[in-house]
Amino acid sequence: MNLTELKAKPRTRKRPMVRKGRGPGTGKGKTAGRGGKGASARTGFTHRYYFEGGQMPLVRRLPKVGFNNKTFRTNIVVLNVRSLNDFENGTTVGPEEFLKAGMINKVADGVKVLGDGEVTRKLTVKAHRFSDSAREKIEKAGGKCEVIAARDPRKAQKAAPAPKAPAKSQGKAEAKPDAKAEAKPAKKSSKS
Repeated sequence: MNLTELKAKPRTRKRPMVRKGRGPGTGKGKTAGRGGKGASARTGFTHRYYFEGGQMPLVRRLPKVGFNNKTFRTNIVVLNVRSLNDFENGTTVGPEEFLKAGMINKVADGVKVLGDGEVTRKLTVKAHRFSDSAREKIEKAGGKCEVIAARDPRKAQKAAPAPKAPAKSQGKAEAKPDAKAEAKPAKKSSKS
C-alpha cells in the first residue's frame, strides 16, 4: 500500500463548473451563480479578510497590544537662551535652577538649551545638550557651556554589582579549612 495508490471514492470530488452564464438550461445562467446586484456581482470585487458586512470589525473593536517604541523614547525638555536673562551675572545654573525658577516642569531624560532669543548675562550653564546657536550666544555673552552626563532612567535602574565580602571575612574562610585539615588527622589517630 502506497500513497500513490490511494484514490478518492467515486462522486466525492465534484468537478468545478467552467461554463457559466450560458443560458437557463445550464443551471448557472443569467447571474452566473453570483446572486443579485451589488459589489459582489461585479468583476474584480474582493473584500478585506476582516470585513464584517459594514459592522465595526473585530480587529478595530479590540485595542492594540504589543511592542511600541514609545516606551523607549528619550524625553528631552527644551529651554531657550532668552529665559537665562532671569538669572544674575556670574551665577552657575543648571536643571535644578531651571526647575526652581519655573522655566521647566520636569527634567525627564535631560534638558536641552536652544538658541531662540538673546542672552545678555554672563552665566555658566549646565545642561545635557546644547544647540550650536545656543552655545555660540552663551559664549558670546562671556558665559560657559558645561555638558552634564546623559540622564537615562533605564541605566540608572541597573545597579552596580554588589561588592565582594571584606578581606577579614575571607581570612576567616581560609582559616576554617586549615582547622578541619588539622582535625581530620586527629580523628584518624583516635580510631587507630
